[in-house]
Amino acid sequence: MTKFEELGLSASMLSTISKLKFEQPTQIQELSIPHIMAGEDVIGESATGSGKTLAFGCGIVEKVSPGKGLQALILTPTRELAEQIRGVLTQLAYSKRLNVLSVYGGVAIGPQIHGLSRAEVVVATPGRLLDHVQRNTINMSKINLLVLDEADRMFDMGFIEDIKKIIGKCPVKRQTICFSATISSEVGNLAHRYMNKPVMVSAAKMVDPSKLKQAFYDVPRHLKMSLLIHLLQSEKYGLVMVFCNTRKTVDFTVKNLRANNIDALAIHGGLSQNQRTRTITAFGGKASVLVCTDVASRGLHIDDVSHVYNYEIPKDAKDYVHRIGRTARAGEEGKVINILCNLDYDNFSRIQREYRTFIIQQMELPVLKEVVFVKPEASRRESFGRRPFGRGQPERGQFRGEYSGGGSGRREQKRTPSFSGRRWK
Repeated sequence: MTKFEELGLSASMLSTISKLKFEQPTQIQELSIPHIMAGEDVIGESATGSGKTLAFGCGIVEKVSPGKGLQALILTPTRELAEQIRGVLTQLAYSKRLNVLSVYGGVAIGPQIHGLSRAEVVVATPGRLLDHVQRNTINMSKINLLVLDEADRMFDMGFIEDIKKIIGKCPVKRQTICFSATISSEVGNLAHRYMNKPVMVSAAKMVDPSKLKQAFYDVPRHLKMSLLIHLLQSEKYGLVMVFCNTRKTVDFTVKNLRANNIDALAIHGGLSQNQRTRTITAFGGKASVLVCTDVASRGLHIDDVSHVYNYEIPKDAKDYVHRIGRTARAGEEGKVINILCNLDYDNFSRIQREYRTFIIQQMELPVLKEVVFVKPEASRRESFGRRPFGRGQPERGQFRGEYSGGGSGRREQKRTPSFSGRRWK
């Protein structure tokens, strides 16, 4: 097996890596670091959590000099990933005393403007960085190393034009490194236009298909939450990620899980950066269930996820792949459970068409116990223009509706018997 000593790193970098307890390079590190250290442009295909940050981080710390202005720029799709990358680079650059700054929206811009005057390395989301470019609060004339991390995700989020504008502000003579979970046509086109004879490296997928079990339940819409609660209460698990398509569904799901004594945390783009940071820190300690939108399916480094629940099926089949990639990593077993109702059929069929090798077993619906439900807030009812629950408080055995947060924005009434396993809080 290749060792870090064989990858062309300096003695000081090897000492730092040893102190950080990295024993052997991952496949993407083994394949990309020699080319990065040689100054070549690199396109790397590798999944989230495979060690890409250390790969390009070594090159940045080795090549950037203190006190000579901004020399390295890393573009990344989310605030959380920007913070994680900044943390890793700060550790790698400890002995060299480099100033590493993260730049993203949702926080005050003043401290960023002050920090940019001293930073040698900047980790940024495209939108906020372009804001600094337009304000002339960043000097990009000395950048000699540009990294595009999770490039396909940035393109999916609509950042491609911003990225092109940012690249246009960088010196033409530079080293460019592009890492992506998948090499899409957009990534290929960008490489052809902005990179100089890039070397292509590709690491094996981190997810072990032989250790990943996929299953689905087909349930009436009004029983979705009952089933999720039942499974979380009856399954043995480590860390759990529950994916929803919208922020409202995330908030609704967390409230109902907590009402049934399941410690759950929420993360989505509607939270402040401080809230999102605290949530990631608390996951695995204070709570073992994280309910999230696709903001958490890419970029975040989260170990030991044993179960992934899709409370809603994503519209894009690629997002499904990224979601399930959070479990069954590094030789560990994992389980993916999809909870389908009529609103999910089209999206689920699309996944089955595009990924025919997936074996997703249908499960028999269990007997559901009585659970507590928290009603949706009044503002959510008003946003749909009508009362979803009929007149007055529903009684046992009468018409009852559950807001499942489906993409159509509709609520429906279901006649359910008194043993439906639900009572209102």
